[in-house]
Amino acid sequence: MIGYLEGILLKKEKEKILLLVNNIGYEILIPGFFMQKINSIKTGDNLILYIYYQQTERQPKPILIGFETQEEKEFFQHIISVAGIGPLKAVKAINIPINEIAMAIETKDIEKLKMLKGIGESAAKKIIASLSGKMEKFAVSYSVEHKIEETKKELKNQVMQVLTNQLGHKFSEANKMIEEALKQKPEIVDPAELFDQIYKK
Repeated sequence: MIGYLEGILLKKEKEKILLLVNNIGYEILIPGFFMQKINSIKTGDNLILYIYYQQTERQPKPILIGFETQEEKEFFQHIISVAGIGPLKAVKAINIPINEIAMAIETKDIEKLKMLKGIGESAAKKIIASLSGKMEKFAVSYSVEHKIEETKKELKNQVMQVLTNQLGHKFSEANKMIEEALKQKPEIVDPAELFDQIYKK
C-alpha cells in the first residue's frame, strides 16, 4: 500500500496530477482546496504528498488521492466513513479548507456544508449526524499546525532547490541530507541555519 510519495510534478490537470517518483509516473487525484495551491506550483518542482490508497474488488483500478499533510488525509478518512460518501465523491466535495468544513460540522451549519461540491441537504445532515463531536481537532488545531507545516515545507523546498540545482546533489541524496539535519535539530526554521547543520560534518 502506498501512503507517502515524493517526486517531481510532471503534469497538472483539473482534478489530478502526474507525479514522477523513481522513474515511475503516478496519477494522483487532488481535492479541490489543495489543487488551488498546486496550481501555483511549477511543473518540474518537487512535491511531497500523503497518499490515500484504495483498491477493491468492485474498483480493481487503484485510486491514489494526495494530501499536503497527514492531518488532511485523516480528515478525509473521516469524511468517507459517512454512508454514501465514497473516496471519489469526497475528493470532489472537499473544495474549501478542512478547518472550515470541520467547524461547519461542529456548529451544524448545513448551509456551509452545502457549499461542498455534490453535497446536498440530505448528505449534509448525514455528515453532521456521523461526525459531529469528532471534528474539534481539525477545526481548532488545523490552522496552527498547518502554518507550522507550511513553514517547514517551504524551508525544505528552498534548501532542496539549492542542493539540487546549484550544488549538483541528486534529489534522493539532498532529501536524505535535509531530513537528517532536521532530525538532529527539528527546531530549525531558517534556510542558512539548515545549510550550516547539513554541512556541519
